Amino acid sequence: MDTDNQGAHAAVIGAGGGIGGALVAALAADDRFVRVHALSRNPAPSSGRIAAGMIDVTDEASIAAAAGRITEPLDLVIIATGTLHTEGAAPERALRELEAATMARQFAVNTIGPALALKHFTPLLHRGERSAIAALSARVGSISDNRTGGWHSYRASKAALNMIVRCAAIELGWSRPQAICVALHPGTVDTALSRPFQARVPAERLFDAARAARQLLDVIDGLTVQQSGRIFAWDGQEIVP
Repeated sequence: MDTDNQGAHAAVIGAGGGIGGALVAALAADDRFVRVHALSRNPAPSSGRIAAGMIDVTDEASIAAAAGRITEPLDLVIIATGTLHTEGAAPERALRELEAATMARQFAVNTIGPALALKHFTPLLHRGERSAIAALSARVGSISDNRTGGWHSYRASKAALNMIVRCAAIELGWSRPQAICVALHPGTVDTALSRPFQARVPAERLFDAARAARQLLDVIDGLTVQQSGRIFAWDGQEIVP
């Protein structure tokens, strides 16, 4: 977070995941931040600058409670939750493979959970100072970039998330004109989410979680308020919805 505010505060929702955990570590090592709220379903013990807390993005009461435990204004919030292959179900390759329960799970985790996190965490952002809230999305959520089809539920849930982010950015601009709200595509990261699909990924485009976290934070650092509501890839390039 590129801010002149020494003693900044951040929150990472989904700190138990590969990217989320790396984001927590990177922020805790950044001297600009005095506290990083690491929120996950199974929080690790708090340590140093890291304040661990429980959150379940499929339960709004849990999201509200996690937000309610934070008493200081936040400079940065990153929603790093997501699912691709739920409970053993691989992404669909054709319409005949669609199942209502799988689709509902994808939307619950990838769209509704982050939307509710935006609902409860945007009020914690600083008023009158630059702040940012970002949700991890995916390039495959771009409708205009879809050339191959497939992965119906995942694509649709991420496309819906991108729209939620756009709407949130417009609304946030009314109350916090210096706040930035964006969706971020981290690229292919060596985590459990992408592991079954890494075979065709060039080695130079398969990032470890620590590198992915640094890249995402660099992108956030470079954003302006005028770019709020958009989708950006790990290299800072804008993705057309």
